[in-house]
Amino acid sequence: MDFHGIDLNLLVAFDALMKERNVTRAATQVGVSQPAMSAALSRLRILLGDPLFQRSSAGLTPTARARDLASPIAAALRQIESAMLSQPDFQPEMASITFKLGLQDYPTLVLLPALLEALEQTMPGIALNVLAYNDRNDAVDLLDAGAIDVAIGVSPINTDARILTRPLMRDEFVTIVSSDSPAARQAMDLNTYLGLQHVLVSPEGKLHGLVDQALAQQGKSRKLALTLPQLFAVPAVVARTSMAATILKRVALHAQASHRLTLFAPPLALPDIVFHLIWHRRSDHHPAQLWFRNFIAQQSEVLSSASADEDII
Repeated sequence: MDFHGIDLNLLVAFDALMKERNVTRAATQVGVSQPAMSAALSRLRILLGDPLFQRSSAGLTPTARARDLASPIAAALRQIESAMLSQPDFQPEMASITFKLGLQDYPTLVLLPALLEALEQTMPGIALNVLAYNDRNDAVDLLDAGAIDVAIGVSPINTDARILTRPLMRDEFVTIVSSDSPAARQAMDLNTYLGLQHVLVSPEGKLHGLVDQALAQQGKSRKLALTLPQLFAVPAVVARTSMAATILKRVALHAQASHRLTLFAPPLALPDIVFHLIWHRRSDHHPAQLWFRNFIAQQSEVLSSASADEDII
């Protein structure tokens, strides 16, 4: 017998016919139409050179050849099903694998060092390949293309069921000034705030952000002295100038220049920013990917607990 090009669905059809002894019920079990099941039976008869089933008052009666084949085919299908569905446990301590991680600026600065520290201590065989992205919707394109396994950033605006997310980190805005600046010794009310020169972080090069939108709702605006595409440089710039910046709290706390900064609560209402873990549905149940996502979430929780008690003025 030539098995080249054999359709595994024929064996599934045979197994269903043996169980149901009825073409219509077998078709329902498999999820095909009755004509499709009849066609499968015809192909099986040609392939195996046997009628396989005879019509009788009790339904389809299997031939001797069909009875001989029933147990081996059923066992083979169960073995194939088991092989396809079962996945070995992932053992990170023993693994040698590289995860592809897409990061916006904030998690690169705040979370990535903690991830690497934890991996280095107990899982030296695991490496990270980091790809930076700015626009929140770029994460979807990177996941679709398989360029990354997981993204960490602000949740994409438009997604469908193939993109999954879970909240990972929440942070609040603070206003920072140099501790040597006269502004560090004043109350940071709105008048003081508007009297300062400001730094704006804008990866897209725009001249307004959340702060400017909030001020515009009050009919006010601030003076921008510098617009930067990079988040990392802001604390160092502020520490060496009389400028102010309104950035996320952990960015200020994790900066090398943090000891030279004074942190204030902004004198206007600003929303917290939530960063999400973002992945593709196709990797949702993969053991290694599941472990990696849980590992990131655990390190994020540790980081959040460690910085929760930092005070601002």
